[in-house]
Amino acid sequence: MTGTVAERGRRLEPDQRRAQILSCAVRLFGERPYAEVSTTGIAEAAGVARGLINHYFGTKRDLYVEAVRVLVTIPPVAVEQLPAGGLATRVDASVTWFLDVVARHSASWLAAVDAGDPDVRRVLAEADEVAADSILVAIGLAGEDGHRDERRAMIRAYCGLAKATAREWLERGALTREQVHAMLATTLITLVREVFPRGPS
Repeated sequence: MTGTVAERGRRLEPDQRRAQILSCAVRLFGERPYAEVSTTGIAEAAGVARGLINHYFGTKRDLYVEAVRVLVTIPPVAVEQLPAGGLATRVDASVTWFLDVVARHSASWLAAVDAGDPDVRRVLAEADEVAADSILVAIGLAGEDGHRDERRAMIRAYCGLAKATAREWLERGALTREQVHAMLATTLITLVREVFPRGPS
């Protein structure tokens, strides 16, 4: 969502206005280097007063870090909306969701995962922890049986594979989306069925 005429002409609830600003920030930080993006430009794109950015987010850097957080963190609704079904069905839907997100925000996503900024690296690490918990829920293994930490470690490693594979598709054009989907889905199913520890520790 960007600052459309309709959005500029009507009053939005605070959460909606905040989300609108974030959406514009994600796009602009993906299109240009951080130093070339101003809060004034983000405010103009969102159709809001510059002061609202300071009100909702503080500094430009705070807004940037929050934009990265929103971009790379799996929201609870993504897991809640997964279809009912077996492992293959839920893994397929999970991989589809991930690829849809990175395709829709490819420039911003690539800029985020390639960033050397320590605050962004911290956000990426936090997002991997959320992903580990979310994937365990998605595949039906969120319960405690003594192997949760091992499984979460394996999923964090899988997240690294997912980022690298998506980069081969989006940045290098070396793989197609279909190839990336098959690779990520097959790998996750294999992890669950053949690699994950089973039973009490």
